[in-house]
Amino acid sequence: MAFKNPLPQRLREARQRADISQKNLGIRIGMEPSSASGRMNHYEKGRHIPDLQTLKHLAEELDVPLNYFFCETEEMAKLVKIFYQMDKERQSELLRILEQKVSQLDKSK
Repeated sequence: MAFKNPLPQRLREARQRADISQKNLGIRIGMEPSSASGRMNHYEKGRHIPDLQTLKHLAEELDVPLNYFFCETEEMAKLVKIFYQMDKERQSELLRILEQKVSQLDKSK
């Protein structure tokens, strides 16, 4: 089975969730207004892949973590977004709880 790059879909979903047009998103991250819509369209169609710096700017503008763009499953993307929205203290607590739960499940096998 061929690998399907999740980036185009994740980018489109995050942009639509933020209710920003392709052109406005491109302009917000520093693209020239005349090419912003076309470049963003190419990213969302998977014709071109943005470089890491551009991806970082997109993540910041769309308020998602950078790794969100690379999540291969919906479940992982959802977890990444939830975790990102938590403060550091809550992240640490959640990790502790998950580690305990996984340990308990492993022992019950």
